[in-house]
Amino acid sequence: MAPLHEIAHLAHVELLTPRPEESLDFFTRIMGLTENGREGDSVYLRTFDDYQHHSLKLTAHHTSGIRRTGLRASSQEALERRVKAIEEAGLGDGWRDGDPGLGPTYLFRDPDGHEMELHWESEWYEAPPELAPSLKNQPQRYPGNGFTVRRLDHVNFLAAQVEPTTDFVRDALGAMPTEQIRLDSGVIAARWLTFSNKSYDIVYTNDWTGSRGRLHHIAFATDTREDILRAADQFLENGVFIETGPHKHAIQQTFFLYVYEPGGNRIELCNPLTRLVLAPDWRLVTWTEAERAKGQAWGLKTIESFHTHGTPPIGAAGGNGVQ
Repeated sequence: MAPLHEIAHLAHVELLTPRPEESLDFFTRIMGLTENGREGDSVYLRTFDDYQHHSLKLTAHHTSGIRRTGLRASSQEALERRVKAIEEAGLGDGWRDGDPGLGPTYLFRDPDGHEMELHWESEWYEAPPELAPSLKNQPQRYPGNGFTVRRLDHVNFLAAQVEPTTDFVRDALGAMPTEQIRLDSGVIAARWLTFSNKSYDIVYTNDWTGSRGRLHHIAFATDTREDILRAADQFLENGVFIETGPHKHAIQQTFFLYVYEPGGNRIELCNPLTRLVLAPDWRLVTWTEAERAKGQAWGLKTIESFHTHGTPPIGAAGGNGVQ
């Protein structure tokens, strides 16, 4: 099935960190995001090519993990239709006032327990004089801090069961699966889904611990592969733990680098800015266990921590997921 296009795009993520000052330094000085306000224990950060108020809400917390993922509907009518579908699935949590820059927001959870929010009304970012761009079709000037990521690209959730959770994202939210991994047992171990013409916006991967509601990683897109190579050098110089890469994924073909930010959350840099899926009758690509055992595109085997590291750590939140 083609995507409904009633969800326009992934809008923002709220990330939790037990080391807020160090995480803030990581995202601003090294990754190049711009601060755009504070509220309570949270700092709002934006990538330079985002038209909305923020791309990342960084919140101080006793543990790491993802609290909430924001999606923008494609219209008020689309928002109302998706809310109805979510409520029919029995997973709605109700309306609330949105964060800065956002209108009324509907909260809900996927079947695995990840908290999400959906909005339509959105304030378009107006850059202050020191960040005003020379070209009027850019939201702000290129800040030039660190290696400066362009935009929030995707979220990869860990899930106790991938198939029923992604079926909900497909049926209630209108996403289209583009690629998946099917084990010899028949279990779907991972599935990539898109709301738009990008090849994916959201990914679900099996949590080998059987836990629910945890995060595998959030990903930011760079302009070029060279940015990722330069980022690897800057991570090395700044003592940031590099988990794996730079390298190329077989699935979705993205050039990647994975690191842990100071709070313990896994962060991916990716390029190209995901492939485009233009075919209205896209054929779901299914990878077998044997095919995945061959490793990534250039032969690197998937490292063990890629299957075992997730946030929050098991037991850190008094149960599965984040409160």
